[in-house]
Amino acid sequence: MPVPLFDPVSPRAPLRADLRAAVHRVLDGGAFVLGPEVEAFETEFAAYLGAGHAVGVANGTEAITIALRALGVGPGDEVVVPSFTFWASAEAIPPTGATPVFCDVDPDTMCVTAETVQAALTPKTKAVVVVHLFGNVAPVKEIEALGVPVLEDAAQAAGSVGADGRPGAVGTIATFSFYPSKNLGAFGDGGAITTGDAALAERVRTLRFHGSADKVDYVDIGYNSRLDELQAAILRVQLPRLDAWAAARAAAGDRYAAALDGVVDLPRATPGTRAAWHLYVIRHAAADRLHTALEAAGIGARPYYRTPVHEQPPMRQWAPSRPLPGTAEAARTHLAIPIGAALTAAQTDEVSTAIQRALVAA
Repeated sequence: MPVPLFDPVSPRAPLRADLRAAVHRVLDGGAFVLGPEVEAFETEFAAYLGAGHAVGVANGTEAITIALRALGVGPGDEVVVPSFTFWASAEAIPPTGATPVFCDVDPDTMCVTAETVQAALTPKTKAVVVVHLFGNVAPVKEIEALGVPVLEDAAQAAGSVGADGRPGAVGTIATFSFYPSKNLGAFGDGGAITTGDAALAERVRTLRFHGSADKVDYVDIGYNSRLDELQAAILRVQLPRLDAWAAARAAAGDRYAAALDGVVDLPRATPGTRAAWHLYVIRHAAADRLHTALEAAGIGARPYYRTPVHEQPPMRQWAPSRPLPGTAEAARTHLAIPIGAALTAAQTDEVSTAIQRALVAA
């Protein structure tokens, strides 16, 4: 049977009546920007994470830039960031005036470690962007012990749980994307910034609204970056289902692990983590051939970051002089296979069988 890489429709099908009611509630209320739905979602999302504060913004990329600005990052500063990640993790740094400094990852977990971050620290380091890649949870507390503020890029990790708690409530400040394909997805763009620091949260609120707290007095050059009421209302309907969806993603990963152990290199969760896999990413030396074979069999699969961020043309000016062997290994060998909250056991069996057949044929 064909198995798509993503299925964003099936998990939401039972929620359609509630989603329609939420949209009508916003239409009837007449408030469309920074109204009661955004305020309620911010409260509910912060409580879910165990964070003190959540601030809705327009998207996950601007969330990173605003969070860095709130930390005081600016011209002359450096921000450490992995090169094996989505482009936005690094793209959000130059708009602050700071320089991205690329660090390596552990290819087994595909996350940064205290050792890979420490190798990239300099006296100019103002912050570290720690990416919870593919839903795995990076060792934030170990990295914080290096003495630099940690920004958690938790865009792919809503619903995961790590040894120190939920992503978004572990580091100094954290960012989320609610792009529709995410574990908790809106019906368009959206994002949030979370923190346990009340002063940081207030700084974020000011920056997201043109550098003003009251639309009259302006204290900084800010952004027009606000989560809108419709998206907040849609997210509120889905948030109570996130744990069940996360458990389903984790269970699908368990089924893959049981079927594919020894066949391919499996993603390894960091110690103490129960990962709600946003992407289930295997590794194999023949990843490209495997990709072609799976696509021919009707199985959705794709490499995401075959070219690391520091090798992309706009970032080459900041490419590190030292090698990043974990990044090179992960980039060369990774392949995402189908995952989702509605992925059935029959579908994971179909995917696993197709992988085994493809590798035997190769």
